[in-house]
Amino acid sequence: MDPIALARNYAAVKASLPLHISLVAVSKTRTVEEIQALYDLGHRDFGENYPQELKEKQPLLPGDIRWHFIGHLQRNKVKYILPFVHLVHSVDSESLLDELQKRASTLGRTLDILLQVHIAQEETKHGFSPGELEDLLTRWELVQRDHIRVRGLMGMASLTEDQNRIRSEMDGLFTIFRTVREKGTFDPVTFSILSMGMSGDVEVAVAAGSTLVRIGTAIFGARRG
Repeated sequence: MDPIALARNYAAVKASLPLHISLVAVSKTRTVEEIQALYDLGHRDFGENYPQELKEKQPLLPGDIRWHFIGHLQRNKVKYILPFVHLVHSVDSESLLDELQKRASTLGRTLDILLQVHIAQEETKHGFSPGELEDLLTRWELVQRDHIRVRGLMGMASLTEDQNRIRSEMDGLFTIFRTVREKGTFDPVTFSILSMGMSGDVEVAVAAGSTLVRIGTAIFGARRG
């Protein structure tokens, strides 16, 4: 992408977001050069969807990048990203939780994660149902997960032009987020991230209470692949 256009897009996205909203630049399928160009503009948080792609990019880019894994993560791919990933957004099953705990324990690190909640009407999206999340939380203290730190929740709204449906789904996730905070299972100081909102629905997400948005197209232009 043309560096001037990238700088213009990035400035416009940053200007459109309230100061309390964190921005993750979705860099999947983007080249190392494109990521470096955005890094040179001062950005540090990048989101990737594919473990192998992230594993290949990471050593070619500055060490202070905060890598966010935002795609569906299979247990057998955890080993590729765990040594350096900053935050895993898409923890959608107890089996994945157990694998992350095991790998983080082996590395001697505490891993920050978000629990993904299924709020969309599409079956192709992943995440705990609200009922499954509630069940998980009631049993949380019974399972030793001392190398996992739950920082908040993540969700993806339906891919639709129906803004009312998107807002309803995001409002529902915010309600779940607030309820979990009030429940006290996790430290309310560190349980502070609600990751929802992408290029197409960011304004709705911010209005619904998101604290972190994941934006790629509005920064880098139309996605390749």
